[in-house]
Amino acid sequence: MTGSTDGDAVGQAARPYRVGFLLIENYTLMALASGIEPLRMANQLTGSELYTWQLLSADGQPVNASDGVTLMPDAAVGDSHDFDLVLVVAGIDVTQSFSSGEVSWLRSLGRKQVALGALCTGAYVLASAGLLDDYGCSAHWECLAALQEGFPRVHCNNRLFTIDRDRMTCTGGEVPLHMMLHLLCRRHGQPLADAISDMFVCERIREDSEQQPVPLRHQLAVAQPKLAEVAQLMEANIEEPIELRELAQLAGISRRQLERLFFKHLGCTPSRYYLKLRLDRARRLLKQTSCSIVEIASMCGFVSATHFSRCYRKYMGAPPRSARANVRTAPSLNQSTPVQAFELRSPASEALQRARAEPTFGVFTYTPVPDDPDSGSGTG
Repeated sequence: MTGSTDGDAVGQAARPYRVGFLLIENYTLMALASGIEPLRMANQLTGSELYTWQLLSADGQPVNASDGVTLMPDAAVGDSHDFDLVLVVAGIDVTQSFSSGEVSWLRSLGRKQVALGALCTGAYVLASAGLLDDYGCSAHWECLAALQEGFPRVHCNNRLFTIDRDRMTCTGGEVPLHMMLHLLCRRHGQPLADAISDMFVCERIREDSEQQPVPLRHQLAVAQPKLAEVAQLMEANIEEPIELRELAQLAGISRRQLERLFFKHLGCTPSRYYLKLRLDRARRLLKQTSCSIVEIASMCGFVSATHFSRCYRKYMGAPPRSARANVRTAPSLNQSTPVQAFELRSPASEALQRARAEPTFGVFTYTPVPDDPDSGSGTG
């Protein structure tokens, strides 16, 4: 980020780095928290006010998050500010959620060369202001198609986050945490970023080059039917993968056209996407079945267990046996668990308890919602 990598200790001591979070109606609360918390922890661990932050809205009035929580901002965009970085936080229905006043204010910051960024779908707001032209851009998969169609000068990608000169954009959920950790690493060094990661029990700091998982049917089934058709063919032919040339013929396009579609909309080759589908299936089988690794390799279209293990380790970051080691034994539904008379169990808790016996339980790796009483260790 411009003006944030010089390591000027004297300048940092003189005043904190000031970050503004512009809340767009229906913003995602989780993305906001993931963006703020690393700054708070940087201050806590160093014992210094390295960072300050303010919540902003168009008129200084409360803003509703997508989950219904209402927050009172610290100020309105029209108030006097002197930020080093402003991040736009958006969420659902982003194309209809922002105002011309917010766009005008962001443009004024751009003219002042203030560093700008976006969390979740906030990149759409920056793009609407013309502030992402000729910049690399990451955004939640829900708005990628709209960005690509509406703003051809924005260099959209499917990465978790992108830091391009004085712009930083990212997808949603807990990804802002990782983007902010990279910013902190640039400004203060790796040891502080690692210490913050440890405090949040974050297993690793994710890289900007990592791709977000994109539900293809949701994103491209209408806009890119050929691409969706090929993806469905891939999903239906895991055990015996189809050659790319044949896939292209079945979709009625050339192989070169197929490769261009995958690069443009998914940021990867058809072969890489196909391999990821097969490895995802393998991971589910490892967790859900007692099949041997040799059997799973065959079921997922690999020529040998050795080849499968090598690919799995490369793309999943751990050997196949690690997925099996994390499988937890589900309690029998016939076993009665003593419950104290004062305990109140919600329908959600009961449903989650029942789900522990399902073969799909814990298949997806995710960060549990903090107040989920049955989230366990989060290793699923």
